[in-house]
Amino acid sequence: MEKLTLKKQDRQIKGTIELAGSKSIANRALIIRALCKDHFPIHRIANANDTQLMQALIESKSELRDAGPAGTTFRFLTAYLSLQAGSQILTGTERMKQRPIGLLVNALKSLGADIQYLEKEGYPPLKINAPGQDFGHNNKVSIPADTSSQYVSALLMIAPTLPDGLELSLVGDIVSRPYLEMTLSLMKYFGINYKWVEQTVVIEPQEYVGRPFTVEADWSAASYHYALAAFADEADLQLNGLFENSVQGDAVLADMMTHFGVQTTFNDAGVRLTKNGKASSDAFEKDFLYCPDLAQTLAVICGGTGIAGRFTGLQTLRIKETDRIAALQTELKKVGVDFNEDPDNKDWYLVQGELNFKSTPSFATYEDHRMAMAFAPLAMFHKVDIEEPEVVGKSYPDFWKDLGMLGFDVAR
Repeated sequence: MEKLTLKKQDRQIKGTIELAGSKSIANRALIIRALCKDHFPIHRIANANDTQLMQALIESKSELRDAGPAGTTFRFLTAYLSLQAGSQILTGTERMKQRPIGLLVNALKSLGADIQYLEKEGYPPLKINAPGQDFGHNNKVSIPADTSSQYVSALLMIAPTLPDGLELSLVGDIVSRPYLEMTLSLMKYFGINYKWVEQTVVIEPQEYVGRPFTVEADWSAASYHYALAAFADEADLQLNGLFENSVQGDAVLADMMTHFGVQTTFNDAGVRLTKNGKASSDAFEKDFLYCPDLAQTLAVICGGTGIAGRFTGLQTLRIKETDRIAALQTELKKVGVDFNEDPDNKDWYLVQGELNFKSTPSFATYEDHRMAMAFAPLAMFHKVDIEEPEVVGKSYPDFWKDLGMLGFDVAR
């Protein structure tokens, strides 16, 4: 098993990092460009494996398209390919074959898509055939609102291209609403009008308008650098590429991190992080329903700072690249920190315990890029090993190089 060893000789963080473009934004822009009659340039496109894979699979002429471990890529392509001529087989890793796709497939089938399961019902791989003549004429679809936002975004992006548009009703409590707003904001940028009334989004048939687009840097990627600042005695860190008026739900991070003494100042290039030394002694309490990709980082930050945490809104974490709740419980335990259900309220999880390094911990990553990057900042306190470090390529290929630029000893 490949391991990477990390250590920081001091507790100072200073420097400038050019953050990669958001893969969430880039992947949406790529699908929209593929649905647009006019080609347009996408600037600062993410160098993440998922984004490069999305671009390659959209352009592929092969019948077999392998999305690997990329959940966003698989889900967006399921909807996109349901519009295309011919037949394609869409598959992925063994873990991908364990991640449900049935809700999205059922919604597409109700529109008239021709999709078959090749192995287990409700799961990848899929055979996606050319749409029939009636595809899209039943334009009313309902989908559970507490499902993955990627299912809903996949349907929204193809909606303008359907002959009668789409009337999409979200049933129940909406999770990850900022990701839906991100999708609709990008669609609006490319000329699409929509109405969102209560639980229903209505999109009339219309054409995307091609125009140059610049991808904002990824706020979830920024969270790992915020963790470094939280653990530092002194911090003065510039993160380039972030927008003050962001379409990303994870931009709430800037306000969130004041609890840990990290201040954010926006400037023309991005943000500057400084440490004012005034971390709160109060427990950190947060509902992550609208920003689930920050939960792992904040759990580690609570563990590293010794500030108790109380988290809710973690419903989608069990169906990510791994069961992220179970993974957090296992890995935090290695450094003396507990992450367990609140015995008084099962909707909440408690982060408790003092950071304790009895030996050099070896953190497993579970084929999950966020596990690797969330736990890496603990090297501010003690040497750590990260297993299967290449997993960061999914969203942030330059992560280890950037840590080296900030003074970390990085050894394979």
